[in-house]
Parts: sequence; structure tokens; C-alpha cells
Amino acid sequence: MGCSVGVIGGGAAGLTAAIAAAGEGADVTLIERNDRLGRKILSTGNGKCNLGNEKLDLEEYYTSEPDFLEGCLRRFGTDDTKAFFQRIGLMIKSRDGYLYPVSEQASAVLDVLRFEVTALGIKVITDCNIEQIRKRSENKGIQVRGSGKTFFFDHVILACGGRAAPKTGSDGGGYLLAKQLGHTLIPTVPALVQLRSGESYFKSVAGVRADALLTVWHQDKAVVRERGELQLTDYGISGIPVFQISRVVNYILMRNREIEIRINFLPDYDEENFADFCRRRMLLQEERTVEEFFSGMLHKKLMLLFIKMAGLKTTEKIACADREKVSGVYALCRDWRIPVTGSNPYENAQVTAGGVPLTEVTENLESGKAPGVYFAGEILDVDGKCGGYNLHWAWCSGYLAGKAAACKRS
Repeated sequence: MGCSVGVIGGGAAGLTAAIAAAGEGADVTLIERNDRLGRKILSTGNGKCNLGNEKLDLEEYYTSEPDFLEGCLRRFGTDDTKAFFQRIGLMIKSRDGYLYPVSEQASAVLDVLRFEVTALGIKVITDCNIEQIRKRSENKGIQVRGSGKTFFFDHVILACGGRAAPKTGSDGGGYLLAKQLGHTLIPTVPALVQLRSGESYFKSVAGVRADALLTVWHQDKAVVRERGELQLTDYGISGIPVFQISRVVNYILMRNREIEIRINFLPDYDEENFADFCRRRMLLQEERTVEEFFSGMLHKKLMLLFIKMAGLKTTEKIACADREKVSGVYALCRDWRIPVTGSNPYENAQVTAGGVPLTEVTENLESGKAPGVYFAGEILDVDGKCGGYNLHWAWCSGYLAGKAAACKRS
């Protein structure tokens, strides 16, 4: 029997770390605070579990140490993810580059992981919340304590998650353990989350979905752009493009800076083509009312809102309408500017941005403050965009940490 390895956290990264360590001959104990393993996995990909992506590009991730992350992704890439899951029995398919289980059931991913844990003889302890970790004197391993229990291991892997979706078990407790070992923390914010605005007019357009280009503006500069299906809610905006920009927005707001998002609902029109479109549209029946004239462009709720914001009345004849106000409606279709006041909380976020800096771990994800302790998953300062990138980081970091912690050279 090899060395003893304790894995704290039974999510995607923790399960992978435990399997990788046990596969190298370590005596592994997996400790989970919930009553069962992998609860968060079940909610990923709307229950279908987008577990990776064929396009494993560094540009799809955020971290303060991109070169370090690139090295990890090179050592455990998309092909490695496929091989890992196929080896433990999961059939995988690719849909436009997005990897899913053939069954399209997140439960299938969790099942094969759990079955492999059992097959490898990994000891599983649930309903145990670890609250203390410390190095023992004279290099006699590591002690962890929680829920009235004390454990001793040669090596420990912290895979406790971040702060996102705390009901699944990731409430930030892992950061406290890291701090006990002397680690610092890059400030965290919710990521892949909905954004909020204080404007009352959102109630009138709640439920609208539309293709749109979103641009984050800060200090008169465009910071980031994303295009996709925008979803309007009674409190602000949601949808994939919003999720992708949310971490950038939240870090700006953390510094108490004002921020604005400009929305273009007609991104396929350039200025010249749109100006020509507006001129030709004025040739339509001039006997139409303003509401009738603008029908057939965007969603009816949006057009009614833009008409109101431009100062027009829906019942007045378009021929008599103020031309500047008519132009104002057109402008809102391509440049609707909304102030953002914040995001939904961690309870609604899919992932946490920030965490333990990569500068404080070795290439094998071993702590530089407390040798023998390793990190994996969301607890580290790595977060990805939608598309399977965050789960890939969980598999990647879990595998690398687990293999290194098993007392054998990687």
C-alpha cells in the first residue's frame, strides 16, 4: 500500500483527484461535507453535463497566471478527458465541439465516477465538514479535523470548491483552510451569473429573448464584448453572453466603479446598412401609427419600451412624429445603454472567480506554503467561460494533483 491521501471535497475535482491517487497505489480517503458525493455535477449543463470542449483554448479561461494554466492544460487536455472517462465506462459524444455523455444525463457522469471510487477501494466519509488543517511536526504528515473527527494523512488535496452554489457544499470553507496554511487569496466574485440593473422598465420586458451583441463600457472604453441569446428579466439581464462577461463586470464593480452595458439587437447591420434600412423603412405606409410602423422589427415588448423611452406616443401617426424621436427609437435598437448595479449572489452563480493564487503552488499543484498539501478545482484562481471549460479544469487539476499526491513522480 502506498502513502495515505486525504481528499477534502467530493465534487468533480475531488472525485477525479481521489481516483487518480488511488490509481497510483495510494490509500485514499474522500471526505465530503454533504450526505452524498457530486451534488454540483448533477446541475451542470442543465442536467446534461457539458463535461469538456474540443476547443481547449487558453483564451476561454481567466487567471492571473496564464502560462502556468497553459502548462496544466497541456499535460491534461481534451483527449485526456475523453480517455479518462472512457476508461471508467462513460460514452462521450461531441456536439459542435461541446462534449456530453451520450445519454445526456449528468447523473451518468456522477455514476461512473462513484462506481470507480468503489472499485478502487477508496474510503468515503460523508456528512463531515473539515474546519481545521495543519502540518504535523517533524514531517509526520497532515492533520485535518471537522464534525468531531480527526484524520491523519501523508498528503491532503483540498478540492473544496469556491463560493458558487453554496447549497451544493461550496460555501468558501476551503479558502479558510488555505489561509490556515499561510496562503493568500485573490478576492473572489460570482462568475457565470446574471446581472442586475436598478431600472424599473425591466419589468415591462421580462421574458424577452433575443440575439444581441453586448459591450461592457467603463471609463469611456469598451472592455469586453460577447454575442449570443440575451434573456431579459424583471431585474436585469441573463443568458450566455451575460454569464461570459459577468466576472469582468463584478471585478469593476468591486472597485466601486460605474459600469454600463450597451446592447445591440441588430449586430449584423453596420452603420451604413442600418442607415439605409431606416431610410427605406420611412417609405412604408405613412398612415401607420408609431406602434404599427415599428412592428416587425424586434420583439413587441422591446419596441414598445423603446418608443416610450424615445418620447413618442404609440397612437400618433408616424408621418407627424418628431423625426429626432423616431431616430431615437432606431438608435435604441442598436445601442441600448443600461447601467449595471451588481449581479445575483453566489447562490445563483455557476462558478467563483478568484481564489488561491497559482503563484503559491508548484506545477504539480502542491502548496508552496505547506508541502504535502495540494489544491484542485475551483478553490484555485482559475475560472472558465461557459462551454465545459470549468469542468475540464476540475478534471485536469484533480488528476494532476491526485497523481502527484500519490507519492510517485509525475
